[in-house]
Amino acid sequence: MNAFKALEILDGHHDRGMVLLGDHAMNLLPERYGRLGLPESAFARHIAYDIGIEGLVRSLSEKLGVPAVLGGFSRLLIDPNRGEDDPTLIMKISDGAVIPSNHPITEEEWNARIATFHRPYHNAVSETIAATAAASGGAPLVLSLHSYTPAWKGVPRPWHAAVLWDTDHRAVAPLLDMLRADPDLVVGDNEPYDGALKGDTMYRHCMIPGIAHALLEVRQDLIGDEAGIAAWAERLAPIFETMNADPALHQYQVHASRTGPYE
Repeated sequence: MNAFKALEILDGHHDRGMVLLGDHAMNLLPERYGRLGLPESAFARHIAYDIGIEGLVRSLSEKLGVPAVLGGFSRLLIDPNRGEDDPTLIMKISDGAVIPSNHPITEEEWNARIATFHRPYHNAVSETIAATAAASGGAPLVLSLHSYTPAWKGVPRPWHAAVLWDTDHRAVAPLLDMLRADPDLVVGDNEPYDGALKGDTMYRHCMIPGIAHALLEVRQDLIGDEAGIAAWAERLAPIFETMNADPALHQYQVHASRTGPYE
């Protein structure tokens, strides 16, 4: 039996200067964890992964010819988009679902999940960014893809997509402008979530070293099938290509974080 893979790296041309990320791309678990005490139906929900993102990142990576890193485990096991010291790293409850295998949890098991799943994923992200920087001769443009539910607590979300960020606006401004050029799209700017989160993927790999980046959320009902994924890949590929052609997005420039000083 093949060993469980905590991540997948999609091949691409590092000299193109772009890296794509899908932190919550998959809803998989190693066999030894069973279903964490949850029903199978939980793993078809947003609490387990970002619906549609695996397919979207794969399609964009292929269209653009750039490398990507996909998280290979469910966020219910451990959340790769949280810092190692974040208390929500391993969730006890998510959108009303209590996760029996996560509470109580021993310090040994907590640390084992970091070492086995969380840390290898981030090591792969670091290595892919470093390889792209070396091959391209500049700072890579890093774009992270996520998805969110069409409603929250019964309230519909009007945004078709959203761009989340902290204080580095370099990649955010052109991404927002090009998305909003489509009159049919409602695009959120740091809503329904705020992009400033200490220790998360963008903070760790982009804010601290000064790499231009953006986190793009797409509403899950729009990429819940192959047709939706294909349509959004067609929409985003030329936007990402245009952004990547801007030399200003390949300069290292550190911005202070709204979460406080870097340690």
